[in-house]
Amino acid sequence: MAGLRIGSGSAWWGDRLEPARLNAERGDLDYLCFETMAEATISAAQVRKRRDPDFPGYDTYLDDRMQRVLPGCLRRGTRIISNQGWINPEGAARRIVHWLRECGAPKGTKVAAISGSLITDRVLDLTDTLMEDGRPSASLAGSIVSAEAYMGAEPIVAALREGAQIVVTGRVADPSIFMAPMMHEFGWDPLDHDRLGPGNGIGHVLECGAQATGGYFCDPGFKDVPDPWDLAFPIAEVESDGSAVITKVAGTGGAVTTRTLKEQLFYEVHDPANYITPDVVVDFTTTELEEVGHDRVRVSRISGKPRTPTLKVSIACQEGFVGEDMFFYAGPGALRRAELAKRILEERFRIVGLQAEEIRIDFVGLNAIHGGSAARTGPEPYEIAVRVAARTRTREEALKVGREVDGMAVSGVGMTGKRVPHQDRTREVIGVWSSLVPREALSPVITFYES
Repeated sequence: MAGLRIGSGSAWWGDRLEPARLNAERGDLDYLCFETMAEATISAAQVRKRRDPDFPGYDTYLDDRMQRVLPGCLRRGTRIISNQGWINPEGAARRIVHWLRECGAPKGTKVAAISGSLITDRVLDLTDTLMEDGRPSASLAGSIVSAEAYMGAEPIVAALREGAQIVVTGRVADPSIFMAPMMHEFGWDPLDHDRLGPGNGIGHVLECGAQATGGYFCDPGFKDVPDPWDLAFPIAEVESDGSAVITKVAGTGGAVTTRTLKEQLFYEVHDPANYITPDVVVDFTTTELEEVGHDRVRVSRISGKPRTPTLKVSIACQEGFVGEDMFFYAGPGALRRAELAKRILEERFRIVGLQAEEIRIDFVGLNAIHGGSAARTGPEPYEIAVRVAARTRTREEALKVGREVDGMAVSGVGMTGKRVPHQDRTREVIGVWSSLVPREALSPVITFYES
């Protein structure tokens, strides 16, 4: 195959839908790939499943995304790869079959579900040490909500080889979703790190969607981007050696330049010479970028090193609750009133015996980001939002935060306004820890469905 056009369909669960539809209809794509997970996505899905047995366990925007992109993809013959399966890839695949039928897809169109990343029931048998602080993994016993290992591209390639038009997965490393089509179409060997390094690097460029076309890059007056309200998702024109031209649909907002791509290349990369993925260790230090046209940048010479014998596993644990609320002051003296309100709440939390591991009372717009190190310059602010939060072991303790804030309405410093009171201003805290499992401990399962 001379060249391969791969487009991004999303960078996370809540991403915009319109750019994906645009890529499906006008991107002239061979593959459209969706990345919809953050570190805590699967654990959050597990928590929701515990509370709501009717929750299907896959991406809550699956229906919206499929309805937007399937018509264009079916007309073009574009294949779809997505990790929208979350904790139920099989359920997601069956739902996609429903939408294929609704869209008039040819009978027998194949959808593959890839599972096997969830290892909650055996993670403590497979891991020894937590990467963040060196504690034994066993210290998490009793609090684990879910554990999922990061699979690589190989099971996706196997599904494509068997004729799947759409592949939906659970936890798969973000770049692997985009590299799998390259491995399949170009026949790359899973151990050929000289090819997989560049391919995974291109996958990393695509995985964060509009970040490569000016999204995160935009900074008015310093790094201006044309028509940022109309950002398109990136498209890669990939060659068999792993080099690619990154571009986007013509006539859309944003920009594809060496500057936008440099920022994305190093996004979430701790060591540019050793970016570890399940498939390969990527070395970005050899990368060359060249602008070869308007919104067209050639990316080449990304290097690769042999893959590791282990895979990363994210272990999500129940770590208590957060109670939070917010109220506001405006006008002259807003800051002085906010400071007195803070003192009143601190004392009242002591009076009601709030058992909290941490309490924060921040003035949004003044010190909520940088805390005590925030410099106060210029005149006092005309408006102040007071955010109150406490981390507790139980929901009952967390509820005390909202109750005391409610009391401030008439028993404190007169407010300009506050959030609308509601019964429960608490949320469960899910902590995410990392460890390593032997590669051979995972056994991906591929299940096929047909329209």
